[in-house]
Amino acid sequence: MKSSLLVTLLVAALTATSAQSAQDLSRYGDEGLRAELSAIADAQTAVLVPMRDGVGLSTNIWRPKGASGPLPTILWKTPYNEHIPRGSTARYAIEAVRNGYAFIVQNERGRYFSQGKYEILGYPQTDGYDMLSWIAKQPWSNGKVGTLGCSSSAEWQLALAAMNHPAHAAMVPMAAGAGIGKVGPFWEQGNFFTGGVPRTLFAVWMYGVDNPLRAQIPDTVTGPLRARIAQYNDLDAKKPEVDWKKHIWHLPYAELLSSLGEPPGTFEQQIARTPGDPAWKTGGLYDDSMGWGVPALWFNSWYDVSIGPNMALYNHARSVNTDPEASAHQYVVVGPNPHCQFARLSKDYKVGDRAMGDASFPVDQQIWAFFDRWLKGNPKAFPDNTPHVRYFTMGANHWQADAQWPPKAAQPVRIYLHSQGHANALYGDGVLSFDPPGQDELSDTYRYDPANPVPTVGGGDCCNGGLVVPGAFDQRPVEVRQDVLVYTSAPLEAPLEVTGFVNAVLSVSSSAKDTDFAVKLVDVAPDGTAWIIGDTILRARYRDSYVKPTLMQPGTVYVLKPTPITTSIQFGKGHRIRVEITSSNFPKFARNLNTGGPNETEREAVVADNAVHHSAAHPSYLELPVVKR
Repeated sequence: MKSSLLVTLLVAALTATSAQSAQDLSRYGDEGLRAELSAIADAQTAVLVPMRDGVGLSTNIWRPKGASGPLPTILWKTPYNEHIPRGSTARYAIEAVRNGYAFIVQNERGRYFSQGKYEILGYPQTDGYDMLSWIAKQPWSNGKVGTLGCSSSAEWQLALAAMNHPAHAAMVPMAAGAGIGKVGPFWEQGNFFTGGVPRTLFAVWMYGVDNPLRAQIPDTVTGPLRARIAQYNDLDAKKPEVDWKKHIWHLPYAELLSSLGEPPGTFEQQIARTPGDPAWKTGGLYDDSMGWGVPALWFNSWYDVSIGPNMALYNHARSVNTDPEASAHQYVVVGPNPHCQFARLSKDYKVGDRAMGDASFPVDQQIWAFFDRWLKGNPKAFPDNTPHVRYFTMGANHWQADAQWPPKAAQPVRIYLHSQGHANALYGDGVLSFDPPGQDELSDTYRYDPANPVPTVGGGDCCNGGLVVPGAFDQRPVEVRQDVLVYTSAPLEAPLEVTGFVNAVLSVSSSAKDTDFAVKLVDVAPDGTAWIIGDTILRARYRDSYVKPTLMQPGTVYVLKPTPITTSIQFGKGHRIRVEITSSNFPKFARNLNTGGPNETEREAVVADNAVHHSAAHPSYLELPVVKR
């Protein structure tokens, strides 16, 4: 408790020191932000910075008015329409200039005013590297560059960090999961999969971002004329609106975008791959065979799409020996928010429908303190005694700190599935207990029909056209279904903190050659509200290997180990722990059609009779990282 109290007091103090600046900028709309930036900064716009192959990337540069240098620089690369600054990009530009930095926004290759052909993540190890070299050579540069951004503006930073460019002094990747290919047990390949199951968010996101037939300014238009055009024409294509809640049901899944009339693009290339396809290593994704060379301040969140890979990569960056100084200076902050909503952390915070109390955290203050240390040479700004891991424990609703992830005090405790063979739905006989099965128990069975999948209700997700609202929501509307197995513990006699990686081990069988098994961890309040904490899923053919999938033999019992659920939750006194198991979580995850064939190109489905076993010979359980304080 002393640790959590100290970090709570520290957060409160830091928040108070940064509140005035944040409130100042929060009053501005986009036009006001641009006016403020114009008043305090000298600007160069639509500058074509040449890459090694001659392709020019459109770049906007803001420096404090009248400043000639040497200046530290913040680089923000983006595939989005941020050439004319708006929203968070404009606010960070203002804060950077106010703090004595040059601030650069650059469109990735093939996007808006940048030349060349688009590739997801924007060639971080070539274009990213070349841009760092260009900045370091400018007469106004002090030779030190920090990279900053959330989501796509964070994800390109990861593979660049493996290059250990001498000018890359520090980085702040926020919600960077889609930049990770493989790390540890996670083979998500840029959020394309979870447990080998395609995530539908990627198709929806690519519809808005990938545009092979984009309009372009002729390459011969350069200099002041190009900058003038950029003031009134942002080249932002407006694609036809899509009713994704209806269209997401389209089969085959591989034709989700081409059926809309879209030309072949990135989605078609990547849906043809399996999770273990070596082609994933040919793009801009980071994988754990790479090194790491840059001090980093990570921002992640429990209800984001890829919190597990993010925390696994943080651990990898701390342990890899490419650059000992960089490995020693990795820091992570994890909030209870959904994707990229760090600025909203505040008093009386709610995620989904669940109140989290005071989740305030001085995000911007910590970002500039971190950059001041590494780009301005001020070690007191971000001292060595800053905790490496700061995280919000839901349920207890306070910030905590530790030297490692998971916390050293976290110890694995198994909680086992039990029933008399009727765990179907909320009012079945499914039980969770810390006691292992002492004798044979009847297995629980259910029928999974791909035409009637279990609907997604909250959890971690993003960027999906409104298909899923991320966050904590009551799962009881889902738990009434007969194809959802529900296992619930007795009310807890004392609070139980679970912080770290939650591993599920399931003994299963099926009538199908292939099917999915989805797992959900739920916190049941005394009034019965069933809050989702996290979920995972595994396509059974990938149970032993993502490189060499193996189909099931009907009726044979297999052990499945889905990728971990990652969280920090205190189950309160009187609360109950609940686990749901089923075979779909749609539309978050694409449906398994149960044929055992090339699922993504098929139109026809078969119904699967699936079973979860929990006998002495075939136990099923969750391994909880329990923290005793």
